[in-house]
Amino acid sequence: MPQYKHIIVKPIAGAIGADIENVDISKPLSDDELSEIRTAFLAHLVICIRGQKLQPKSQLAFAKHFGTPMIYPFVKGLHEYPEITPVIKEKEHKINFGGLWHSDTAYEQTPPLGTMLYARELPPYGGDTEFSNMYLAYETLSNGMRALLENLIAVNISGKGRVQNTRAPMRGTAATSAREDSFIAEHPVIRTHPETGRKSLYVNLAHTSHFKGMTVEESAPILDYLFEHQVKPEFTCRVKWEVGTLTFWDNRCTQHNPLNDYHGFRREMHRVTLEGDKPV
Repeated sequence: MPQYKHIIVKPIAGAIGADIENVDISKPLSDDELSEIRTAFLAHLVICIRGQKLQPKSQLAFAKHFGTPMIYPFVKGLHEYPEITPVIKEKEHKINFGGLWHSDTAYEQTPPLGTMLYARELPPYGGDTEFSNMYLAYETLSNGMRALLENLIAVNISGKGRVQNTRAPMRGTAATSAREDSFIAEHPVIRTHPETGRKSLYVNLAHTSHFKGMTVEESAPILDYLFEHQVKPEFTCRVKWEVGTLTFWDNRCTQHNPLNDYHGFRREMHRVTLEGDKPV
């Protein structure tokens, strides 16, 4: 395991996730501190930095140490900081944004490297987020299944009905001009991480439609199996949010599922996604 001199790293679960302590990311950080945070990010896939006091400017400044912030296509960002997307569920809403297992915007030609979500207002209970390790999802497949999937290409679309439904309340107040079914991208089912070299399973319930060269109906039995397999409890952790928590996850090898169990309460998060590269 990596050795840390500047930060404290406490794993959340055996499979994925860690809390990072002894750092204030609202202030300038040394190269050594940033290097250790990046090491923890790559080792644990999801890192939570709690007790932070961030404004949009300082959240963006921290994010830029790890990549280039990108614009989310379907919901407007903050007026002065369009790279920051407010993710809000109002008291009267019954649907939560992105409320099913997914990898962020897999329908883009170059999906995000990662996502940073900062908690600004939370319900008194509920609203946790589950994360799952896609390295383990791949590594625990049988040799036969891995051989079958090795050269398959997944077609990922922005217009699957269930995920469009989760965007509806946010688009009702802050929609961009982009059509929700306007994005499509083909990515390998088995993806190699550009920094770690490890292979992961890169399909997801929200965005993956079918395999290239097959129909939706032909693809469904295998995809349905993979969608269930990749979120087995032993691959996951569950993040309990506190106001001031920033969670940073590696979109190249994780999935997440924001739980919708806090009806009647408001929840507001600020999201920054970082430009990635073409999956290979």
